[in-house]
Amino acid sequence: MPIAHAAPPAEAAAPAAATDEAKVVYHINDASVARAAMNNINNELNASPTDKIVVVAHGKGIDFLLNDAKDDKGAYESQVAALKNRGVDFRVCNNTLHARKLGPDAVIMEAKVVPSGVAELARLQAKEGYVYIKP
Repeated sequence: MPIAHAAPPAEAAAPAAATDEAKVVYHINDASVARAAMNNINNELNASPTDKIVVVAHGKGIDFLLNDAKDDKGAYESQVAALKNRGVDFRVCNNTLHARKLGPDAVIMEAKVVPSGVAELARLQAKEGYVYIKP
């Protein structure tokens, strides 16, 4: 009768090297998830500080990137600014601004206006290799 041997223990996965950056685009089309999304981004950067992150907002998602935007937890701008200081890019859809009769000056200075939020999402994924996250 053969003797059973235990399999060698599996090696724990090594943490990603600092040079293993991921490129991630977070899609926000409803500002009610903005706080949770920014918390997710903060957690991602804590785990993988070299990741390149872009937040693309359109439709109702732009509301947290407008001047003086706030919710029951306070103003969004300080949380956005903290993430911007960590290298996160925030992009706002100009089509949405136009439809809502808002100019680019309605957007906080930490965010950049792009021609189309949907086109920006597609371009980042198809042309720049970003992975997509929808909080």
